[in-house]
Amino acid sequence: MPSQQRSSSGSTAKAGDADGDGDAAAVSFLGDKSAKVFIAGHHIMVSSAVHRKLDALGFTNVVVRTRAELDLACQAAVEAFFAAELPRYVILAAAKVGGVHASSAAPAEYLTENLRITVNVVDAARRCGSVRKLLLLASSTIYPADAPQPTPESALLSGPPAPGSEWYAIPKIAGIKMCQAVRAEYGMDAIAAAPNNLYGPRHPFPPEQSHVIPALIRRFHRAKLAGAGEVAVWGSGAAAREFTHVDDVAEALVVLMERYSGEEHVNVGSGEEVTVRELAEAVRGVVGYEGVVAWDAARPEGVARRVVDSGRMRKLGWEPRVALRDGIQDLYRFYLRHECGGQAHHA
Repeated sequence: MPSQQRSSSGSTAKAGDADGDGDAAAVSFLGDKSAKVFIAGHHIMVSSAVHRKLDALGFTNVVVRTRAELDLACQAAVEAFFAAELPRYVILAAAKVGGVHASSAAPAEYLTENLRITVNVVDAARRCGSVRKLLLLASSTIYPADAPQPTPESALLSGPPAPGSEWYAIPKIAGIKMCQAVRAEYGMDAIAAAPNNLYGPRHPFPPEQSHVIPALIRRFHRAKLAGAGEVAVWGSGAAAREFTHVDDVAEALVVLMERYSGEEHVNVGSGEEVTVRELAEAVRGVVGYEGVVAWDAARPEGVARRVVDSGRMRKLGWEPRVALRDGIQDLYRFYLRHECGGQAHHA
């Protein structure tokens, strides 16, 4: 398998493209729409959004694989895929994902699988010789619980991740550092983005033990149909969060592929901060549930506040477009269509 080699001076010439076009490095991502783009993480929410975005922009050679077709946690399979396909661009969005409760229930599984995916894909992309640029999707869970708010990129490794988040966060931190390492040692254009609390359409719809917005939609909808008088929600509702629609993140990733080649990762957040109580009321209103929300303050609710500083992303020309309530409405309609047999009359 061809690989990028360090030069005798310690610097590295970046890999060429699979077609052998020596001048192709001058072509921008958006000017290279016939090039092969591998989106790692088929059917992951953000991967699907990126695929839709690239299709809309006119990219004609986007490659995806289901897990049955390519197990990204298997090194030999990943290396064989890269040797055969020789993609020019890689967007690594694949991960084993779930909320804090899910990762805390299976810490070894989350830690091991996500580390394997990251190492296998980044290393194979570096070694195959065709990849001009790689973007790794990290997460705002990489930051310490006591990080300044809004959290700048410089807060990375200023302390340990929040308890319960570390099993997912540590592989993401390793991914950021691996991008920096292959950049420093091999000259590979590897970048990373850290979005904050993504939500949006995903099939299959996430279970209740997953992320908060889809979990609330499921819970309120079921309670509405059952005529339940109350719905229990963990925590006091006082924790503040920032939610970013996956379509906005897809646009941000395209901007980064086109305009950014820096060593440091880049935060991606909507800037729209709400308390979990406000979020629950918004979801309850969209679903049309008329019962009571019963807050279980004895249950954990994570860090008190998590908002990222997305100033660097905005300086690149990106702005989020999807307001939170609009995004919740769209997601509820998606839930009704795909999980409830299109029973929109219940809304």
